Amino acid sequence: MEHYAGLAMWQVLLVYLIPYLLIGYDVLSEAVEGIMDLDPFDEDFLMALATIGALLIGFLPGAEPQFVEAVFVMLFFQLGELFEDYAEDKARDSITELMDIRPDTANIERNGRIEAVSPEEVSVGDTVIVKPGEKIPLDGTILEGTSSLNTVALTGESLPRDVQEGDAVISGCVNLSGVLKLRVDKSYSQSTAAKIIQLVEDAGNNKSRSESFIRRFARVYTPIVVISALALALIPPFFYDSYAPAFATWLYRALTFLVVSCPCALVISIPLTFFAGIGGASHKGILIKGGNYMDALARLQTIVFDKTGTLTYGTFEVEAVHPDNCSEQELLHLAAHVERYSSHPIALALRQAYPHEADNCSIEDVHETAGQGVSATVNGRVVSVGNDKMMKTLGLSIPVCSRCKNHVGTIVHVAINGVYAGHILISDKLKADAREAISSLKTLGVTRTVMLTGDKEDAARQVAAETGVTDYHAELLPADKVARVEQLLSDKNENGTLAFVGDGINDAPVLARADVGIAMGALGSDAAIEAADVILMDDKPSKISLAIRLSRRTIFIAKENAWFAISIKVAVLLLATCGFASMGLAVFADVGVMVLAVLNAMRAR
Repeated sequence: MEHYAGLAMWQVLLVYLIPYLLIGYDVLSEAVEGIMDLDPFDEDFLMALATIGALLIGFLPGAEPQFVEAVFVMLFFQLGELFEDYAEDKARDSITELMDIRPDTANIERNGRIEAVSPEEVSVGDTVIVKPGEKIPLDGTILEGTSSLNTVALTGESLPRDVQEGDAVISGCVNLSGVLKLRVDKSYSQSTAAKIIQLVEDAGNNKSRSESFIRRFARVYTPIVVISALALALIPPFFYDSYAPAFATWLYRALTFLVVSCPCALVISIPLTFFAGIGGASHKGILIKGGNYMDALARLQTIVFDKTGTLTYGTFEVEAVHPDNCSEQELLHLAAHVERYSSHPIALALRQAYPHEADNCSIEDVHETAGQGVSATVNGRVVSVGNDKMMKTLGLSIPVCSRCKNHVGTIVHVAINGVYAGHILISDKLKADAREAISSLKTLGVTRTVMLTGDKEDAARQVAAETGVTDYHAELLPADKVARVEQLLSDKNENGTLAFVGDGINDAPVLARADVGIAMGALGSDAAIEAADVILMDDKPSKISLAIRLSRRTIFIAKENAWFAISIKVAVLLLATCGFASMGLAVFADVGVMVLAVLNAMRAR
């Protein structure tokens, strides 16, 4: 006791209690709170028990005081906690950046004046002005203006998107150049920005199998550790000639055992790994609603695709014009004018192919026949635009077109004054990365790719051939898609999972039924996004393989942390039991392993 300047043991204890309590008061309060709640077995309880034991062990006969060790164990534990908080803050950076898509104000036009109001105060149908450099506050349609939009925060795509009058735009994008006047189509709570923020915030509620196991493991593991440490302190001294000195030795080993066995590295690093992985995926424009869906993505065996809007753009284009007794330009000109007032996608494709509506042509007597087509009088000539049924109704025979054999799509026939004038081939366009998406999935070990569509057999066959999917089924109703997915679910291996990729309202039931529902978020319907577990913000099917790779990497890192932490702790626990481990080594096995595991977890970001 010479080095304690002649102070009594209790006086030395009081001296060391000052830094101990300053450093560890919150750990002690958390431990007491856990005891009061009848749920004491956590890392705070283990650390409090070990350090209090180290402070008091010097009062036992023949025992060496461990005041310094007690203070430093608490200090390093708190440093580890600070490092954990820092790592969590870094992992939350992705979420914080997403929060930045939330606009602060909206410039609303009222009575010829512009007022800056909160986006929550804007109603559907209001007119909003967005200046260069401002975020689009709510989803809407451009009434006036042209510009380029920065969508990187939403889609991960760095290339600006050009927009003009009539285009739909989503909240959270940054207006780069021109002034835009928008008509608000959705309230703020239903806007894209608000939904994305809510989705990412809720992602932590869906725990992965690894996270759920670690939490269950900690609840069982910690009581076993406390009982084992108690047995280690009390039982071995009975085999010595003198119980008291032996008890002091084994109590020190038991306290070291408690410090080593603290499950911080597992309890902290595993959830942090998944949190970082979800944040990293959001930077790539992939929103994953929870760690459990990362588990499912990593084990994908079968992927089922919808066709329209998923593998194809879902927008029809004129592919070919085959006139019979007039020019291509005249045939397209007349068909576009007849379809001027129709909202059908095929009518839109015709108008886009011939945009010169303001050419002083006279369009009268417009009449639509359900299931057949539209007829109108254009500059005094009766023009009928429709399908085979309309031509048969007019008593016209349709000539066989040899040029259409190599094209698959919708054929629109045109008759002028009761005479067949030719036809226009309209088809949906395959997405630029659709073939790449299927190829990369096969490279990753996805054994089966299936396409389900309501389109006709010939259109489905061509898309399947062009993309390389292993199987397809055409002319399906929404209920038929669910039945097909049910069959595929029963066929897959027990450990494998099935994903469905879709974008439309009719895909929502299948998205919900699959092990993983993947929705196209930029152009997809609200119902599909709500039902889905993974959302691709840029509508690129090639992002699915990226989501799988990110998920597999995240799970690999989580397993690395688990095996690393367990192996180090088991080794040091054995050394502590045999008396070869000091408190310093125990601190490394606890705090050091936790810091290394957290650093490793951050790689998932």
